[in-house]
Amino acid sequence: MRSVTLTANNQIKLLHCGAEFFPALVAAFDAATAEIYLETYIFADDETGERIKDALARAAGRGVQVNVITDWIGTGRVQSNVLHKAFLAAGVNHRSFNPWFRRGVARTHRKICVVDRRLAFLGGQNINDDLLSDNNAKVVLPAPRWDFAVSIEGPLVAAIHRETATQWARLGNLTLKTRWKAFKETRATHITVSDAPALAGLVVRDNLRNRRTIQRAYLQALGHARKSAWLANPYFAPGRKLRDALASAAARGVDVTLLLGVGQFRLQDAVAHSFYPKLLKSGVKVVEYRKTQLHGKVAAIDDEWATVGSSNYDGLSLFVNQEANIVIKDAEFALALRRHIQAGAADGVPVKLDDFAHMPWYYRAWYGAAYFLYKSILRIITLGKYAE
Repeated sequence: MRSVTLTANNQIKLLHCGAEFFPALVAAFDAATAEIYLETYIFADDETGERIKDALARAAGRGVQVNVITDWIGTGRVQSNVLHKAFLAAGVNHRSFNPWFRRGVARTHRKICVVDRRLAFLGGQNINDDLLSDNNAKVVLPAPRWDFAVSIEGPLVAAIHRETATQWARLGNLTLKTRWKAFKETRATHITVSDAPALAGLVVRDNLRNRRTIQRAYLQALGHARKSAWLANPYFAPGRKLRDALASAAARGVDVTLLLGVGQFRLQDAVAHSFYPKLLKSGVKVVEYRKTQLHGKVAAIDDEWATVGSSNYDGLSLFVNQEANIVIKDAEFALALRRHIQAGAADGVPVKLDDFAHMPWYYRAWYGAAYFLYKSILRIITLGKYAE
């Protein structure tokens, strides 16, 4: 497992929801002069998808080399084929990640874009409409999806570009020698020690050398937390280590608040509920966000450390899929993100330990059964590693 690469002197801007993210993305595409790499889990057939597709086509029409990766499951088999034909006609290069599970069960859940090797975007936002549900485009959300991305300028862009370019090459027809060279490049680590603002690093999860890198970043941050930890995620079904890290931080006096999305998947909600009693007893505050679909995967600890990315707190993100987060050590950024999470928590519903003390037995049985089923499936997929 490699260390997190940290570079200083980065300019990082937090983008909240599609209202801030998509205009910035389109503007970057329209200003591009050389190349664009875009990787996303979902590239939807909706108004937002058309807007981004048109901007990519305009760039390709100007002679910009445009390379787009979409996940075959996330985007869908039919939509992947439709996109491929449309991109081909527009001069946009397109590759679908792991069609028909030829590379196993792992998906690319990453949301990354690099423009002209000078500007990067990374976060949790797919290419889909903010007011349509992720899992059912026919369901209109009551408010824009709660999500985040960042735009990045500075030395860190080089590392993000290397990651996206390597991913693009992996999906092509590479020789064994070229694959080995790309693998060695991803192993290189550089840690910059500096007092300059916006010290930041790219943290990826894959099934080669980075199997635990994102989880490890969370564990280290929680282990060093002194005052507060604000974490938000749509799904909660991590392994034992991350659950214990949250409980341990709260037990030693850290103000730990976990803001979770609910209502999207019944089984997922039940699994999360199975963990609530132990978390609440340890002092972790749990808040369920019900205003709209929560999709952000963010955290702010001690107003010093922050992360934004694609990784959920579940078995698929932490043990199976390819993910990408950015870790930021900058007080101003961490404070701004913490205030966003606090605002989200203010719109949520706090979970109380008494709620479980008076809960009917069949609810508790359902939560336990859901976790047993989920754990069994994930332990098969991860060859027994999920419970870690």
